[in-house]
Amino acid sequence: MMMDKIEELERRYQELEALLSDPSVISNQPEFRKFSREHSDLTDLVTVYRRYRKILGEIEENRELLGDPDMKEMAEDELKALEAEQQQLESDIQLLLLPKDPNDNKSVILEIRAGTGGDESALFAGDLFRMYSRFADTNRWRVETISASESERGGFKEIIASVEGEGVFAKLKYESGTHRVQRVPETEAQGRIHTSACTVAIMPEAEDVDIDIRSDDLKIDVYRSSGAGGQHVNTTDSAVRITHLPTGTVVACQEERSQIKNRAKAMKVLKTRILATIQQAQDDKLAADRKQQVGSGDRSERIRTYNYPQGRMTDHRIGLTLYRLDSIMAGDIGEIADALRAYYQMEALKAQSGG
Repeated sequence: MMMDKIEELERRYQELEALLSDPSVISNQPEFRKFSREHSDLTDLVTVYRRYRKILGEIEENRELLGDPDMKEMAEDELKALEAEQQQLESDIQLLLLPKDPNDNKSVILEIRAGTGGDESALFAGDLFRMYSRFADTNRWRVETISASESERGGFKEIIASVEGEGVFAKLKYESGTHRVQRVPETEAQGRIHTSACTVAIMPEAEDVDIDIRSDDLKIDVYRSSGAGGQHVNTTDSAVRITHLPTGTVVACQEERSQIKNRAKAMKVLKTRILATIQQAQDDKLAADRKQQVGSGDRSERIRTYNYPQGRMTDHRIGLTLYRLDSIMAGDIGEIADALRAYYQMEALKAQSGG
C-alpha cells in the first residue's frame, strides 16, 4: 500500500483544516469553496486511514499479550477481529485511492428518448422521467425541463432536463443506456405483453472553463413556440434553435416565454453535448487497447429491463434483480446506483492492479 502517499494526503488535509479557519480564506468565497471541496474529497480517506493506523497499534499490543498465559486466549480472539478489520480497511483505502472522476460533483443534462414501441415507449419515457425526478427530490436536487416533445397519448417522444445539485453525476452516470420495459399496454385488448425501449443519456453539465464555443460557429434561429398538436402557445418568436456548424449539433428550446432564457438553456445543452462528444472520443481512444471499457455508459447498450407483470427490475450489467418495481418507479433507485458504483469501482481496481 502507498503509505507515503496517504501520509502526504493527510498532511494536506491538516493544511486545509487550517486554511478553512483562516479569516482571509473565509472572506474569499471562491477560494473557500475550492478548499472546502478538496477537504471534503479527502475526508473519507483520512478517516479510514486514521482508523487503520489505530488498528495496527491495537494488533501490536495484542501480539505482545500472547506471551502472557492469562491473557493469551483473550488476545487471540481480539487479534482475529482486529486482523479482519485490518483487511477490510486496506480494501477500503485502495478504493479511496482510485483516481476520482473529475465530473462526479457536477450537475447533469438528462436526455430521455422514446425508442422502439411507439406510444408505449413514449409513455415509458414519461415513467422514467418521473422516476428520476422523484430520486432527485429525495437527494434535494433541482430538476428543470429544458425541452420536451410530448406524445399525443401521453408521455414524451423526447425530454431534456437539467438536474442540478451536489454529486449528481456520481450517482446517475451509470444510467446511460437503453432501458427496456415489458408490460401490457392499456390499449392491448388481448392482454399480451409488449416490449418497448427508451434511451437515457446522462451528461455532466459543461462549465465555461470546460469548453469555448465561438459565436461565428453558431447559427441561431428563432420561431414561435407551439404546444402538442401544433397550437400556438406564444405569439412571439421566443423559441430558439441553435446549430453548431463545425459538428452539426442542433439544440432547440421553447419551454420559456423569454427568448433570452430559451437561448441560455439551449446553449447549456449544446455545450454539454459537445463536451460529451469530446470526452467519449477520449474514452474510446483510452479503451482501444482494452477488451472491455469499464463504466463506459454506452447509450446503445441494453442495460436494464423493467418487467411489470413480475414486478421485477434487472440490471444486466451487474446481474442485479429486485422484485420491488413499484418503489423503483417511484424513485427508490439508490440501491441500484450504489451497487453499480461499487461494481465499477472494483472493475477499476482490478484494471489498476493488472487483474
